[in-house]
Amino acid sequence: MLIGIPFFGKENESVVYNPGELIDLFLNCTADGFAIFDMENRFIRVNSMYTQIFGYTEEDVIGRSFDEFPHFDLVKGIFDEVKQGKSYTNMITQRFHKNGTVLDISITYSPFRNSDGDIFAILASYRDITNMKTMEKELKRARELYKLIAENTTDMIKVYSKNYDILYASPSHEKRMGYTTEQLVGLSIFDLILPEEFADFKKMFQRVEETGESQVFQVKFKTSTDATIHIETNISPIVNDKKEIEFYVTVGRDITERVNNDTAFRNLDRLSIIGQLAAGVAHEIRNPLTSLKGFSKLLRSTANTEKQNQYLSIVMNELDRIDMIVNEFMSLAKPQAIQFERAQLTSILDSTINVLHPQALLYGVEMKINYPTEEVEILCSPHQLKQVFVNFLKNAMEAMPKGGTVHINVKKVDHNRVEICFIDEGVGIEQERLNYLGTPFYTTKEKGIGLGLTVSNKIIQEHRGTMKIESQIGVGTTVIVELQCQ
Repeated sequence: MLIGIPFFGKENESVVYNPGELIDLFLNCTADGFAIFDMENRFIRVNSMYTQIFGYTEEDVIGRSFDEFPHFDLVKGIFDEVKQGKSYTNMITQRFHKNGTVLDISITYSPFRNSDGDIFAILASYRDITNMKTMEKELKRARELYKLIAENTTDMIKVYSKNYDILYASPSHEKRMGYTTEQLVGLSIFDLILPEEFADFKKMFQRVEETGESQVFQVKFKTSTDATIHIETNISPIVNDKKEIEFYVTVGRDITERVNNDTAFRNLDRLSIIGQLAAGVAHEIRNPLTSLKGFSKLLRSTANTEKQNQYLSIVMNELDRIDMIVNEFMSLAKPQAIQFERAQLTSILDSTINVLHPQALLYGVEMKINYPTEEVEILCSPHQLKQVFVNFLKNAMEAMPKGGTVHINVKKVDHNRVEICFIDEGVGIEQERLNYLGTPFYTTKEKGIGLGLTVSNKIIQEHRGTMKIESQIGVGTTVIVELQCQ
């Protein structure tokens, strides 16, 4: 006899269900597929989820034995044990859909007992985990692929915590820096970079935090032998579901050889400039030397104190002129370490013009300067910028073999950017050639070495600036440089 079981709904209203109805409700509402087998291994009941999972209708299976379906040989031994009272929970296996598709299924088999405790049927529940297993396989494959890339790439991959501690380092560090993965994990980034890089490195991480975007910059690292290498590093943030940064991933590349080549190019270009300026400097020094010789003879031939003082004043002025020319020339000739400092842009330009003044006289070129009323201060390497400006002005003079005027215009384009224009009245450059300017060893001059603009552009980029060249045949060329100012 079936006894109704009361359930209380809204406002304690009593709804009575019999056990059969409750079983129907359960089987039709559960997210798992269910099948009930009798002791002869025949289907006696399946729910709608079972038909959705496997594609069989009730008419396809009710009354049929499980041995009429695939994998019956695997199930037979299990059914025999379940009939003896054993249960199987969450068995991960594969079954076939009606259309032949292989499914990943989690199955639970349980004995079905009556009120006397006797087993009269077998209850099987099925959960389709095909999508989950597929995702697990894809995730595993992706992890294996990423691991394969990380362990075999020549780039140096690191994962940092928010405190800049190393959580992972790829094996490529051992070849480049001499450290094993085990030696690097747990270290701080500040254990590896040079002290003078600390401030810039922190600023770079702050920029990543503020923008949420990857950043690329150069930094000097110490190797296990205390040697210094230059690394170009890409820093990317890893965020959680709340868009909060949890980790940083860096991909570094050893560019020491490239940096050394850049230095060699700069020195080669600098030496080329020095050689071309030497004749002009010699000419400029010869004039005051002639005066010195003449007034020295006059000093020797007169006893007049007033005239002697006058002659000595002229001699001192000429010596000061020679000293200035030689100092400016030597500052360009002497190799300089790359050190950024605050400097006045107009002072750098004036110093550059002093170096080139002798050559300008030889070419019959006049330089006209237009500076802003306020001083412009920039963070730079003055000697490197001087090398850049010498290149531009020298090119302008050589483009005007019959003489002319070079205009140097400086103006602030906003509160933290300044524009410097070098405008000549030369022969101009064809549009086709403009596209190749800046390519190493490409030159439009018969005696050029093709490094001037390449080196200049590199230096400007290191100053976080831009360079643009505009030219028109028969009209002239304009070089526009934009730099950050303080």
